[in-house]
Amino acid sequence: MLGLASWSCYGLGTFGFNIHHRFSDPVKGIMGIHDHEFPHKGTPQYYAVMIQRDRIFRGRRLAADHHHLLTFAAGNRTYQIDAFGYLHFANVSVGTPPLWFLVALDTGSDLFWLPCNCTSCVHGLKTESGEVIPLNIYDLDGSSTSKNVLCGSSTCEQIQDSQCRSTSNSCPYQVNYLSANTSSNGFLVEDVLHLITDDDQTKASDTRITFGCGKAQTGAFLKGAAPNGLLGLGMESLSVPSILSKEGLTSNSFSMCFGSDGFGRITLGDSGSSGQGKTPFNLRASHPTYNITITQIIVGGDASDIEFHAIFDSGTSYTYLNDPAYTGIAENFNSLIEAKRYSSQSSDSDLPFEYCYEISSNQPLQVPFLNLTMKGGDDYYVTDPLVPISIENEGDFLCLAIQKSDSVNIIGQNFMTGYHIVFDRDNMNLGWKKSNCYDVLSDSSPINRSHSPAVSPAMAVNPVSTPNPSSNPERVSPNSSFRMKPSLAFMIALFSLIAIY
Repeated sequence: MLGLASWSCYGLGTFGFNIHHRFSDPVKGIMGIHDHEFPHKGTPQYYAVMIQRDRIFRGRRLAADHHHLLTFAAGNRTYQIDAFGYLHFANVSVGTPPLWFLVALDTGSDLFWLPCNCTSCVHGLKTESGEVIPLNIYDLDGSSTSKNVLCGSSTCEQIQDSQCRSTSNSCPYQVNYLSANTSSNGFLVEDVLHLITDDDQTKASDTRITFGCGKAQTGAFLKGAAPNGLLGLGMESLSVPSILSKEGLTSNSFSMCFGSDGFGRITLGDSGSSGQGKTPFNLRASHPTYNITITQIIVGGDASDIEFHAIFDSGTSYTYLNDPAYTGIAENFNSLIEAKRYSSQSSDSDLPFEYCYEISSNQPLQVPFLNLTMKGGDDYYVTDPLVPISIENEGDFLCLAIQKSDSVNIIGQNFMTGYHIVFDRDNMNLGWKKSNCYDVLSDSSPINRSHSPAVSPAMAVNPVSTPNPSSNPERVSPNSSFRMKPSLAFMIALFSLIAIY
């Protein structure tokens, strides 16, 4: 769970981004992890690792109509990369000359940071064949439009726990993931985020933003959690949506779309559409999050009047619920599903989910529907609460992908699949509408819907961490990658490697 970070700094158009998933088979190859070191997707061990990743990140503190439509200079077509699991990524272009970065999207944190003049960070994705797909590293001196944010600036003064020694020093930051020894630290900088109008004219609309120059990353950030940076989408003033809204470039809202086939989209400035469901945010002054109220749970027609709060977090793979919500859903689901419940043959099973069911090739599995009634009365139907799991020597199973929480309730990415989710900060509500994510696509490039964007499990990937930035002379050319629409070029490279492997 990346969205709920503990971090501190010492010291009206629409923008679209390409988003990609993070944590499965292709990551193993780029990271140089062998099969015995990292589990296959679909196995109990695979999902156990995913659940452990979510638990790791719980160490974070929980913290207008006449404008042009705008999108990322890299384009806005998006894909799920199985190597990166259920965490979504966007291709962004920053600096002059522009460099592209594959950044994790996080609705639960605020700061945008990039690997920068690193002492410890990921420099490339290595395939099992040994080929390296290089990742760019931001260089403050390499961008003619970069500028340090000083301790005496109003931006640094907005940061909690400022520990600047002098107003003339650079404003340092630190993002901590305490339970996993995972962090990013460096100092704040300003530079250009490259955007374009999303119309026939395609005019440049570059925007200056504040972000973290991440000089050192540790823990999970060196193993694929956010190998090339993280884009915070929270409510605080330093988040990218907040900056763009304050500058009058977008309305104070954005959306993310989670297609069932792995296709995705993020759009800054999107306030949603007519006919969408909506529910108000529950705000707290100290650290506002995208927290909503669920008033009723319906499983297969059986309603339970259980009211609870939950955070919509794009940085969480699965959904985490406290009792009585967890038990209410799980037990009702179990009583209604027409399938034999799986009983582990091993006392030390790695299966992370409590309710799993055997799959029969002779009989289709009848799955009860799951509906969450939101405050205000609108229904939120979970399109697919199950995940497939393959257990060696035992067969294939479907598991209810909900974990019992011992802290906050989290609506994870698996419950967002099949929806266009709107984080409307102007009206302080969450919106949703069923979508395949093609109908919100604004990229002019043609889409071939017959080809699945999912990455073949034959490829595994591994972040290549090197201590010295100068040791990566083959970094992608900023000019050529920018002209070639880096999001598409990156995906073509991945698919080519997969096809050859």
